Amino acid sequence: MLSVKPIPALNDNYIWLLRQDTTDAVAVVDPGDAAPVIDWLEREQLRLESILITHHHHDHTGGLRELIERYAPQVYGPENPRIEGIGQHLGEGDECRILGRRFEVSSVPGHTLDHIAFYAPGTPGLLFAGDTLFSAGCGRLFEGSPEQMRHSLAKFDALPDDTLVFPAHEYTLANLAFASAAEPDNAARDAYRQECEQARRLERPTLPTTLGRERQINPFLRLDQPALRQTLSEQGPSASAAEAFATLRGWKDRF
Repeated sequence: MLSVKPIPALNDNYIWLLRQDTTDAVAVVDPGDAAPVIDWLEREQLRLESILITHHHHDHTGGLRELIERYAPQVYGPENPRIEGIGQHLGEGDECRILGRRFEVSSVPGHTLDHIAFYAPGTPGLLFAGDTLFSAGCGRLFEGSPEQMRHSLAKFDALPDDTLVFPAHEYTLANLAFASAAEPDNAARDAYRQECEQARRLERPTLPTTLGRERQINPFLRLDQPALRQTLSEQGPSASAAEAFATLRGWKDRF
């Protein structure tokens, strides 16, 4: 069985560690810092077999060189010369096998143009979304356009409700504060916010989330909701889905 654990890193990053319970081999996703990964591997006497990279930002790749030099893992990531050390470049429609599990790769530009996501089908499926999809939010648009991000999120929205989503940052409470302004009357979101506040008081992660939950509480996946569109109409153009998404993302940037 493939288990997934968060390794807290930097300010608010999670480096996700994947492990098959029957072996000492593990994989990590987006190691922005090598030190906490090395600490975990040495403490648990585990062997780093693979690294998955979703995009080029330093808080996702900063530990890559040291981990490669120390453990010589196979590294999978996007086609981008700015990322040194990737052994297998992946893009839309590609697949790879990590710890015996098949992962499908999607190109999901928006946050960056090189951003990819890794999805392992199953019950439940596992989605490593990087900085594209957060709980109750989505990534800031550093390189891509609102329309690119909208189409990227639509790829995720086609996956099953029970899909476990592993974003790379602990942004949930801040995102829920914005979601409350964007769609004030949402009981499911309010209940989830209470759960997340309790988790953070106990210093526990709010992640992973599920796609079924995100469809209930994440405004960037709820643009078909009349109440949300009414709120957006007070912020800017929102007649079309493309306009509504761009207005919502711009509002979040200013929030």
